[in-house]
Amino acid sequence: MFVVTSARMAAIKLIWCLFINLTVYVILTVAGRDFYAILGVPQTASQHSIKKAFRKLAKELHPDKNKEDPNASQKFQDIGAAYEVLSDNEKREMYDRCGEECLKRDGMMNNADPFASFFGDFSFHFGGESQHQHETPKGSNIVMNLMVTLEELYSGNFIELTRNKPVTKAAKGTRKCNCRQEFVTRNLGNGRFQMMQQPVCSECPNVKFVTEERVLEVEVEAGMVDEQEVRFTAEGEPHIDGEPGDLILKIRTQPHPVFERIGDDLYTNVTISMQDALIGFKMDIEHLDGHKVTIQRDKVTKPGARIRKKGEGMPNYDNNNLYGTLYITFDVAFPETEFTSTQKEEIQNLFQQDSVNRIYNGIQGN
Repeated sequence: MFVVTSARMAAIKLIWCLFINLTVYVILTVAGRDFYAILGVPQTASQHSIKKAFRKLAKELHPDKNKEDPNASQKFQDIGAAYEVLSDNEKREMYDRCGEECLKRDGMMNNADPFASFFGDFSFHFGGESQHQHETPKGSNIVMNLMVTLEELYSGNFIELTRNKPVTKAAKGTRKCNCRQEFVTRNLGNGRFQMMQQPVCSECPNVKFVTEERVLEVEVEAGMVDEQEVRFTAEGEPHIDGEPGDLILKIRTQPHPVFERIGDDLYTNVTISMQDALIGFKMDIEHLDGHKVTIQRDKVTKPGARIRKKGEGMPNYDNNNLYGTLYITFDVAFPETEFTSTQKEEIQNLFQQDSVNRIYNGIQGN
């Protein structure tokens, strides 16, 4: 009879664990990096979720902001590679089939800079500006309105903008540059001198302006409000001797046919029939993201009556887990048919109201 001792069993378990770890290591080495895990999103993540996760991580993990983390640069490169693949449908499909190594073999990992022209307000200058930066001339800023829908402000969205931007290119010859006024001393003779200002310029390579088409991607974040700004650094007017200005987009909400926004609250009007106003009703209102808001009334609803649904307003910009209130005001549609004498009598008997309950000119009679 064969007996397995406890020591032998422990050795078998150890060997089995080492085999599993080695297998996992080999699989990861062959397949490459787990881009979904790097961005912290599931494999079913939408493009919106992928872009939002990348934008958040890029700000958190930039080496200039995490100087104490020795792996900050590698982490930053990893999220860039993950976004390059997962934001491209063709690359993502191949990656899901056979991993990063397949993309490298087919030459699809081109190491493009995913941070270039990515989302407004995506600047990596986390520290203070140097004196040199203050002295550098800068082109004018461009300020534009960005018209967005209430649906986009409720759920968030990414909007692509195409801009024809003038950029500088090298040209033949030289030009005067960095011109400035400097004091010079002029000898007038007989021990006399004169101080005077004169322009002094440097000699620089010549340049010309060429128009290039740029595609910028703006993230409209849930809960943003009118006048809120999204800034694209160096996407404004160019400066021949300095840096371009910025492109500033100001949020503007398009009028909505159903809802009106005031702060984080939403307002809407609903017209119900006279019958519903008297005996009650149940109905659904379609919200900005398509979900249904159920309203049920079991009592009389007067014209102008208002109810509120907490948590059905707009998301708060600073905390998307908080929502405002939806206010619903009711109008009553009176019947347009003419009643017969019998019907009128039945209505009188039903309501048992007389002239005592009437109001004249908005003032109740004494």
